Amino acid sequence: MTQPTGGFGETGPGSGAAALATINDDHVVAAYARWAPIYDWSFGAFTRAPCRAAVAEMNRLPPGRVLEIGVGTGISLPLYDRKHRVTGIDLSRDMLERAKKRVAEERLSHVEGLEVMDASALTFPDAAFDAAMAMFVITVVPDPDTVLAEIARVVRPGGRVILVSHFSVESGPRAFVEKHLSRYSSRLGWRPNFPIETVLGRRELKLIDRRAVKSFDLFTMLTFERI
Repeated sequence: MTQPTGGFGETGPGSGAAALATINDDHVVAAYARWAPIYDWSFGAFTRAPCRAAVAEMNRLPPGRVLEIGVGTGISLPLYDRKHRVTGIDLSRDMLERAKKRVAEERLSHVEGLEVMDASALTFPDAAFDAAMAMFVITVVPDPDTVLAEIARVVRPGGRVILVSHFSVESGPRAFVEKHLSRYSSRLGWRPNFPIETVLGRRELKLIDRRAVKSFDLFTMLTFERI
């Protein structure tokens, strides 16, 4: 998955999607190594409401195996209903160390495992999970299309895939800011300019719900059925 390191450029990984700023695994790992010590009370606090909304949606599903892509420091893990069995993955070892500490301290017995793993090359077998969650992740990964294909692969037909992310707008002051910030994507470790069309239109993922979730309405939750 890793692309050549250095600087930033433009690439169009998704069918029908606007060109996306280039980031790679090194950018992401470096960015989240910096974020890890302060993540919970900075970005974690800012995204708490969308996180709660997404896990509440997951908790409406019958008991099952859930995969959380980009579990980070594990802020979401205590929120899952204990009927679920949750596996979390993340590319950042620094973030996962904090997640493991959280699981131990809070005795989160429903968490089956936490692993360092590349979301574009999941090591799980096909249809291994009943549902998958990816919060604030899809704008971070170097190749969103490959990550979506991998998520769909490991979720059984009829299962659910929930994405929560910031998606960019086409016009207005916010669009200006997003386009300006996109030139710094490699340093930020995520893409401020990321159209929602990048994640829509996959044959194996049928969109069944789309809604804004709070935090200044900057985030959208998408729920898909795995076909």
